[in-house]
Amino acid sequence: MTASSGLPFIDAMWDEQIIPALTEYIRIPNKSPAFDPEWAANGYMDRAVSLFATWANERLGTFPGARLEVVRLTARTPLLLIEIPGTASGTVLLYGHLDKQPEMVGWSEGTGPWQPVLKDDRLYGRGGADDGYAMFGALTALLALRQSGQAHARCVILIEACEESGSADLPAYIEHLAPRLGTPDLVVCLDSGAGNYEQLWLTTSLRGLVIGTLTVRVLEQGQHSGSASGIVPSSFRILRALLSRIEDESTGRVLLPELQTSIPTERRGQAARAAAILGDCVWAELPWHARTQPMATDGVSLILARSWEPQLAITALEGYPSVKNGGNVLLPFTTAKLSMRVPPGVDSSKAAAALKRALERDPPYGAGVSFELAGAEDGWNAPALVPWLERSLDAASEAHYGRPAAYQGEGGSIPFMAMLGRKFPQTQFVITGVLGPQSNAHGPNEFLHVGYAKKLTACIAAILRDHARRADGNPPQVGRAP
Repeated sequence: MTASSGLPFIDAMWDEQIIPALTEYIRIPNKSPAFDPEWAANGYMDRAVSLFATWANERLGTFPGARLEVVRLTARTPLLLIEIPGTASGTVLLYGHLDKQPEMVGWSEGTGPWQPVLKDDRLYGRGGADDGYAMFGALTALLALRQSGQAHARCVILIEACEESGSADLPAYIEHLAPRLGTPDLVVCLDSGAGNYEQLWLTTSLRGLVIGTLTVRVLEQGQHSGSASGIVPSSFRILRALLSRIEDESTGRVLLPELQTSIPTERRGQAARAAAILGDCVWAELPWHARTQPMATDGVSLILARSWEPQLAITALEGYPSVKNGGNVLLPFTTAKLSMRVPPGVDSSKAAAALKRALERDPPYGAGVSFELAGAEDGWNAPALVPWLERSLDAASEAHYGRPAAYQGEGGSIPFMAMLGRKFPQTQFVITGVLGPQSNAHGPNEFLHVGYAKKLTACIAAILRDHARRADGNPPQVGRAP
């Protein structure tokens, strides 16, 4: 491996084979089931699965005994399972997903969610970075090892199609496939973020999530505001007051103790080191409007706030017409979709119950108030790295980026990680990804940074090589081909 661009083999695979495949994948509007309830009838998910399976099958001949299966359980999204025998001890599970978030508005001219555009080493379009590249990168890392004659353990590549819907189908597949998955001693997840594009980033923790809809109803039908306002309380005002029970609107601090946790000392130290690396980029890279300021300017506080503190976002509203169609009517109800990020270590089911109690008790004016839970997922805190893996991560990052690996918690959720952490408490985890500054997963102008993805693929190859060599006492080899 060279420090500048990774293996020439990996570069060529990306340029000649992966980018064309991802370009076709981006064109497929295979939205996750939560955003496309008719996904099975529409057929887009099957198209994406077929594209992935065909690409992988054409390359599995390199691995004697490898097999690929599209696993389908009744009434569930499909799952792609690739099993590659190893020449070293152990099992590595490599994870990604192929379902996508919805379109969103605000894409730049000439780009769009299903319109792939390669510009300035960035591949724009929905799903390329989150998380379509994962299977291609994982399989290419293994091909690089095989091409250079290096050993690797048995590898299982698992690509699900329900991650953006909270991985609702995945537990059934994990149970169904348990004998084939075995007990992995290393999990590599390629669905996370990067603080910059200048080094390898490892995700040390993930927040959980509680999602639900809060509805306040005051009338059976809307009334002229001139005759009803002053008599009928505004449903929006009541909703605003209810939210103040769970969040301090002046600071954004979540008030319920059931959603709080203690931040480990090690994670505080890693946040301080990440803040030193990133400087103002912790907040300055975001597309701020006018003079809007971050909630703090201390990078450590901001990193911890987005990874280890609960935070509330209102992601949708119902009950209101568009601005151009809004007449002088006092509306009968307000419904808000609440997305509450909860820290690692918080029991999401208890957090959901606490939210429901706080929001529904003693409704102002006796209004009809209901909080309907849509989903709850626990967060996750990674186990401490064993020495060989910590050395391998630093060596791989130095070899391909010229800097040591960096560590920080992420504010999003990957339900599979918490699930695996409970099932395999002794397993080591490498959680990483390509979602760096401005890559904007879930939003407009999502892009995959191709140069970063190439180097990340080379890093994964190096980690798999070192995993195979972990028992022989040999240290990672900086700058050496895998």
